[in-house]
Amino acid sequence: QVELVEAGGGLAQPGGSLRLSCVSSGRTFSTYAMAWFRQAPGKGREFVAEVSSGEYTRYGGPVEGRFTVSRDNDKNTVYLEMNNLRVDDTAVYFCAGSHYGRFSRPEEYAFWGHGTQVTVSA
Repeated sequence: QVELVEAGGGLAQPGGSLRLSCVSSGRTFSTYAMAWFRQAPGKGREFVAEVSSGEYTRYGGPVEGRFTVSRDNDKNTVYLEMNNLRVDDTAVYFCAGSHYGRFSRPEEYAFWGHGTQVTVSA
């Protein structure tokens, strides 16, 4: 069973930065595509960022140019560097993994963490 554990959430000011991490169990992390999703109160799940097993990346429109996703396969960890934070970035951020390795459809993400809260407030 693959388990994902997110960390690094907390309180930041508008314009500030946070770095989230997600550590995976298992022996085949390097073969997964990894993604970040978020869900704000009263809102649906939103795609944030994705990194393939080949380390190609893509981003959701609201975070493009502000967030950076990366991975360290030696540490079984994916990161989300969040810069120039906005109040509407406030959400629970979830890490997810796909065994396909390539960019994946949401339903192909089979492994999910429990989330970490990010709050952006003055």
